[in-house]
Amino acid sequence: MLHSKPPLPDALYSAAQVRDLDARLIAAGTPGFDLMQRAAHAAWRALRRRWPEARQLTVLAGRGNNAGDGYLIAALAQRAGWQVSALAVGDVSALTGDAASAYQEALGAGVNVRPWGQQPLVGILVDALLGTGLNGDVREPYASAIQCINDSGLPVMAVDIPSGLCANTGRTLGLAVHADLTVTFIGLKIGLLTGDAPELVGELVFDDLQADAAIVAQTPVSIKRLDTFNLPRLAPRSRTAHKGMFGRVLVVGGDLGFGGAALLATESTLRCGAGMVTLATRPEHVSAALTRFPEVMTAGIQSANQLMALIEPASVLVVGPGLGQHSWGRSLLSAVASSPRPQVWDADALNQLAAGSVSLPNGCVITPHPGEAARLLGVSTQAIQADRTASAVALAKKYNAVCVLKGSGSLIASPEGELALADHGHPAMATGGLGDVLSGVIGALMAQKMPAFDAACLAVWLHALAGEKCGASGRGMAAADLIPVIRQLLEEQQPCLS
Repeated sequence: MLHSKPPLPDALYSAAQVRDLDARLIAAGTPGFDLMQRAAHAAWRALRRRWPEARQLTVLAGRGNNAGDGYLIAALAQRAGWQVSALAVGDVSALTGDAASAYQEALGAGVNVRPWGQQPLVGILVDALLGTGLNGDVREPYASAIQCINDSGLPVMAVDIPSGLCANTGRTLGLAVHADLTVTFIGLKIGLLTGDAPELVGELVFDDLQADAAIVAQTPVSIKRLDTFNLPRLAPRSRTAHKGMFGRVLVVGGDLGFGGAALLATESTLRCGAGMVTLATRPEHVSAALTRFPEVMTAGIQSANQLMALIEPASVLVVGPGLGQHSWGRSLLSAVASSPRPQVWDADALNQLAAGSVSLPNGCVITPHPGEAARLLGVSTQAIQADRTASAVALAKKYNAVCVLKGSGSLIASPEGELALADHGHPAMATGGLGDVLSGVIGALMAQKMPAFDAACLAVWLHALAGEKCGASGRGMAAADLIPVIRQLLEEQQPCLS
């Protein structure tokens, strides 16, 4: 009987934490070989669920415990009557401990184990080459084996992590296996959900190997994976609620030629429950704004002096969508930067912040994409993507703000060290305007008295899942498509009325 796919946990760990957890489980009385056998059975179940008609398997094994998992999977397939081949990429004489025992069990089951020599690959491929301990770039003979796997066009299951993917950062270490299915164990690794991981991991299945929950609980969680059961919550509204209870958001942006960005941020703010919304933009955009949403108080602003009167009654400011980097935008940003109001800064506000022309007030949220993050930290975009978690933490500390580092596996970091990750999304989201929508959602939630970190977490999750749902229709998604979906998701998850 095939088992259903188990859910993913919300706790994410570093590779070192998972190795330490594995050691503590063994020290507490669970033999290491038992854990290895549980891992092999979990992977074998997932493989049969994914490819129920398959009957041929090739395992490519290295020389560590990852290889031991692979040899035990080969033994299970052999006993099930499959046509099985195991190719030893690592020297089998270097196998020790539980991995050596697994190799002997495969031989005892009748598995044909041969040295790998770039022979043709067949059937379902099992990547058991390199585990989570890899730090530097992949070297030979593993690089050639990985290339052969990727060139084969065959279905691939990775054991624990695709070989060549950094378990801590999600960075490709020179070359990595492109898996269709990855089965990971004991603790969910950070690098499986951010950086290059979504392109390499395929379907992700987790199994805790029946680990003692009390021992697992002793390991501090590095990052919280956002999911329906752990999202920050907006309280239901009283039946006597009025608009003054849910904040006034001021959206500042929309220089000439960029008016649409400010309109998108304004609309998402309005649709996510802010009590009142004001848009401060170029006078040329006022008529378009009034036509699109007459509910918004739209003001045509020529100078920073005119803006001051709008800042005073606001509870939250959303600053930057379409702001531009010319004198109009610079003067408005200077005005809002002197306000003590909580603020969300995006787009051109971040570019001006990176240029050092303005300082960020306290209590803010910044929402950079990798390029903006690179400018804010004075490094390359490649350096940001090489360790997205560290980059988000560095940004939060440098600017004393909640940081949303956008991208595949968006990360939310607080100055106090809290970290969360949203693993939803869709490639169709690679289009202009989505960041403007996100900024408005964050501002609306903050206006409803949600703390900045919580507002950012909930907004990023809503935005990512809405993008995933809209992306199901394929290319051609427009940023405005997300707004009604975000509104619906928010109501589904956190109803207005209890």
